[in-house]
Amino acid sequence: MKVVAIGDAHLGRSYLPYTVEGGVNQREWDFERSFEAAVALALAQEPDLLVWLGDIFDHPAPHYRSFRVAQRALAAVRAQGVPAVVISGNHDTPRLPGRGSPYSALADTFPEVHFAHRLGYERFEVRTAGGVLVVHAVPQMLNVESTLEALAQAQAQRSAQHANLLLTHPRLKQVEPRHADINEIELDVGALQSDMVLLGHYHFHTEVSERIWYAGSTDTFSFADDPDKPKGVVVLDTDTGTCRHLPLSGQRPLVTLPGVYASGMTPADLSEQVLARAATVPDGAVARLFLDAVDPEAYRLLDRQLVREAASAALDLRLEPQFQAVSVPTELPRVETLGGQWEAWLARQDLNGLDRRRVNDLGRTYLEHAIEAAG
Repeated sequence: MKVVAIGDAHLGRSYLPYTVEGGVNQREWDFERSFEAAVALALAQEPDLLVWLGDIFDHPAPHYRSFRVAQRALAAVRAQGVPAVVISGNHDTPRLPGRGSPYSALADTFPEVHFAHRLGYERFEVRTAGGVLVVHAVPQMLNVESTLEALAQAQAQRSAQHANLLLTHPRLKQVEPRHADINEIELDVGALQSDMVLLGHYHFHTEVSERIWYAGSTDTFSFADDPDKPKGVVVLDTDTGTCRHLPLSGQRPLVTLPGVYASGMTPADLSEQVLARAATVPDGAVARLFLDAVDPEAYRLLDRQLVREAASAALDLRLEPQFQAVSVPTELPRVETLGGQWEAWLARQDLNGLDRRRVNDLGRTYLEHAIEAAG
């Protein structure tokens, strides 16, 4: 049986102060186009089964625009008559179960699609011309303990007659994390017992071990997502147990320009180096330029308008200065004040779609544990 999997799409994610016609954030629009291209690529493979591996939405209360993009995609799947299984991920699962899930509304509209999003294990038997496949779906849970219980259920209900495919959305200890994320469920790969396993959450395609794969995401959402690695969909052949990645093309590049080591540079020297690099930014790219050991005064005198003009081909160029040591006396923060500093920093952040109080409490808890462990 041919299974095509789509990983994280994060519909609704937006950043950078640029918009397309109609006022839609440019990056949000980019991610929508990538998801739609991924669905088209998946359906072009004429699969026996299509799976979505969670975090289709960037948060559990997506706005109407994101919801309509997902609706249109499911309508295309239905029109082609392809069976589908959808699980939820750490971003699009409500932390308060009583709030409901965006997937519940989709399930009402597309009853032929198998949804696993209600904080519990689901077992589906998919019968097509390609054979029978037993799908064990473990959506995002509220904690590790409940996830392990659901995985134990999946293991206990494996079929002896047909191939078994496990779908879930954890961070595995065997894979190096690129950044900390909200509501992650961290597991050991040994907890995943099935003939084959497809995973959401990690943003580029990775073979974790034999017959266990992260599908990867449909776009590069940040520099932490390893922009040099292709994003797309995966095709799993359940008869041979092989999985191949099909990359998408035409996505907006994220580029790190060659850095500038600015120690000893005059303001004119620094300007010359920055402008030369800014002029090399590819068309439409989101770019960054690291300035190492830069003099604060030279950086202050840098003409930002000239930099913007030199990088006019880019969507955005961010300068990332690391200032050289300066002999300015400063008062170092005391450990006991870290909690207050965390709250002050958090108050300036955009936490759209997140529970601000929970983020604050988690941060203070982590700081307290770190201080206690170091004591």
